[in-house]
Amino acid sequence: MLLINFFKKASVIISVNIRYGLTLFLCPYMKKATILSVCLLFSVFNMLSQNLDSLMIVAQHTKNDSVKIRLYNKIGSAYIFNDTKKALQVITEGEQLAKEKNFLFGLTELTNTHGIYMDVTGKSDSANYYFSKALQMSKTYHFKTIENMCLNNLGMFHWNKSNFNEALNYFFQSLKMVEALGNEKGTATPLNNIGLIYQEMNLNAKALEYHQKSLKIREKFNLKNEQIASLNNIGICYKSLGKLKAAISTYQKGIELAKQTNNLIDYYRLLDNLANAYQEGGNYDKAIETYQLALERPKDYDADKKGYISIYTNLTAIYNSLNNPSQGLFYANKAFGLIQKYPHLKDNTNELYLKAAESQYMLNNFEAARILTEKYVILKDSVFSEQNAKAVADLEVKYDTEKKEKQILIQRAELAEHKLTIQKQSYKLYAALAFALILGLIGYLFYNQQKLKNKQLLKENELKDALLKIETQSRLQEQRLNISRDLHDTIGAQLTFIISSIDNLKYGFDIKDKKLTDKLDSISNFTSATIYELRDTIWAMNKNEITFDDLQSRISNFIDKAHVIDDDTTFSFNVSNDISTAKTFSSVEGMNIHRIIQEAIHNSLKHANPTEIKVQVSRNFNILQFEVSDNGTGFDINLVKRGNGINNMQKRAHEISGELVITSLPVKGTVVCLSIPA
Repeated sequence: MLLINFFKKASVIISVNIRYGLTLFLCPYMKKATILSVCLLFSVFNMLSQNLDSLMIVAQHTKNDSVKIRLYNKIGSAYIFNDTKKALQVITEGEQLAKEKNFLFGLTELTNTHGIYMDVTGKSDSANYYFSKALQMSKTYHFKTIENMCLNNLGMFHWNKSNFNEALNYFFQSLKMVEALGNEKGTATPLNNIGLIYQEMNLNAKALEYHQKSLKIREKFNLKNEQIASLNNIGICYKSLGKLKAAISTYQKGIELAKQTNNLIDYYRLLDNLANAYQEGGNYDKAIETYQLALERPKDYDADKKGYISIYTNLTAIYNSLNNPSQGLFYANKAFGLIQKYPHLKDNTNELYLKAAESQYMLNNFEAARILTEKYVILKDSVFSEQNAKAVADLEVKYDTEKKEKQILIQRAELAEHKLTIQKQSYKLYAALAFALILGLIGYLFYNQQKLKNKQLLKENELKDALLKIETQSRLQEQRLNISRDLHDTIGAQLTFIISSIDNLKYGFDIKDKKLTDKLDSISNFTSATIYELRDTIWAMNKNEITFDDLQSRISNFIDKAHVIDDDTTFSFNVSNDISTAKTFSSVEGMNIHRIIQEAIHNSLKHANPTEIKVQVSRNFNILQFEVSDNGTGFDINLVKRGNGINNMQKRAHEISGELVITSLPVKGTVVCLSIPA
């Protein structure tokens, strides 16, 4: 009766966020009547307008526990994008109820939704925790639909964090799972996502391959809107590969399909991309014609204002190339009008100012061109680096302070000179008696003035030295960032490509030769380890200082990875309470400490066969000690031949003014202790 009354009075809709795959999955353990109730209930939700508070009342009075818990999940999901405080309350209550009723399907589903809440509210570490927890639960209880949803969410999570290798791994897992379930239609989405990740990595040939696979499946099942998205992605890949004819043909096919489905958003987006392809190929007449077509939008179409600005900017560039700057300026002014009406669209529109300045130069309007160029530089610099702007502001404050101090000193000197003049006039009355005193006073004042000037010169030199030091540090930091960026974009992408290629080999071929399989696994593991080492190097290069918390987190992550590799060994990591978390290290110190601990753990696992490895960080007066100990086989220090590992640890300790002591006894185990000044 309560449900009937609710449907008569309330108006409810459940928000669905496609990014997280919040689709309805029925619990396989519900009775038929319950499944029918849920299907009927959720069907009505889709027909009603939003009233989540009323729906919450219905959920609280629902007697069927499984339906009630599923309702909590749907309501909590909807609240995430409307009222995050209520969302957390509903999700938490649902989890508690699911635990009390031992409804594992609902608990797993709510755990995944909890991860979505954390991701939306910016708590990325917590989001990763809940997604991973939900994935483990779904695997344990064999909830395949939720497991696939968790894999997709983790892939999206790592994609947003630019962890492309991890994102690929999750999307490939999702693809394999959907294939194993025999859901050919469902493979289109992970194939598309894999293609998008390869696009992010600038591996456009690989991206094209997966987008084409996704398109074939979407064509087979007549998924027209999804086909439009695939065609747009394929066109972008062709354009990036320099195959403009193929890109143009693909965009045109997508435009025709968008017309058939009345998909205006993708229709105008594809027109813009098509025109851009014509423009890049030098076919300006077709580009202008297509851009004009993209601008012919219905009066009530109020989406994608930024798309207008992009089109106006491109038209300005084309007319400049055609030596018609007046027409180019006409479109530039249209774009400026939109920016004035919608100021939030100003970000990343610096190219517009540059093209408009070019039009003004061509029309000999040099003053207007100069103003536009200055705006272009200002906008570009503001987008480029807020940190640089803050550093410049700090220098300006320091310079203004020095300037004011200098003015005060000058005023003091002027006052002293004025006082001297008055004294001279008074001393004229006593010229004979006070002449010697006046000379002494004048000499003292000149000496004092010279002293002040010398101090001022010294301060100016100190300021110049400081500015030179800051400039040098800035250049070094820029070089380090360039090097780390190059390492990430070239070597990192190539290593990731190697791993993906090996995975594709294993996935695409039925390899029965165990030696070959082991060799491929060995290469993949070695490449993954190399990527990990590369990330550690980039991590150190990107920092002037490394905090103790950051170092502790790195060590903990390495221990977790070591435990995954050797789950027969128990690891522990303890930090004494008397160590300040505000302690910082230089990038060289932090990297060397991290590498020494890595090498010690690696040597223990490789040579000692321990069952327990302990990492202890403690403080002994003014000495900070990092100790790695194990209960392994040990060795005789005097008899063992030192290899590169131990020698490298000694060198790293020496580089940071530390002391490395290794103690070991056969059967007793080994202790590696690094001591550095606290």
